[in-house]
Amino acid sequence: MRGKQAPKRELKPDPKYNSTLIAKFINYIMQRGKKTVAQSIVYGAFEIIKEKTKQDPLTVFDAAMKNVAPILEVKSKRVGGANYQVPIEVRGDRRISLGMRWIIGAAQSKKGRPMLQKLAQELMEASVNQGDAVKKRADVHRMAEANRAFAHFA
Repeated sequence: MRGKQAPKRELKPDPKYNSTLIAKFINYIMQRGKKTVAQSIVYGAFEIIKEKTKQDPLTVFDAAMKNVAPILEVKSKRVGGANYQVPIEVRGDRRISLGMRWIIGAAQSKKGRPMLQKLAQELMEASVNQGDAVKKRADVHRMAEANRAFAHFA
């Protein structure tokens, strides 16, 4: 790698909930630079969560993120002409980004409803350890567990 690594930029908290985690989530949902559209999707999903669960949407979001964020993942490593899937621990910032990516991907894969409804549904399911994003995390953990024999290559 040439040169220095770019410094991490500080992210401003979102205007409604004053949370940097939600601001990051909005940025992940944003497409083609349309931040107001992304904000309306996230805040609309939070309103739906508030109506259906009668809970604070922030606590539901935090529970969903905690349930989806992976602890272990596999990384491909070449040793002596063979590729091994080596299980490694996931760093903190990567855990958050993977969790957000999986929640958004699971919501986008559902068809036939507006994104804010799909996102609200996925967040509510993830907060109670159900849904496609939690299934994705379980698959990644299962893969890491199956390849535990190659952990000494890490």
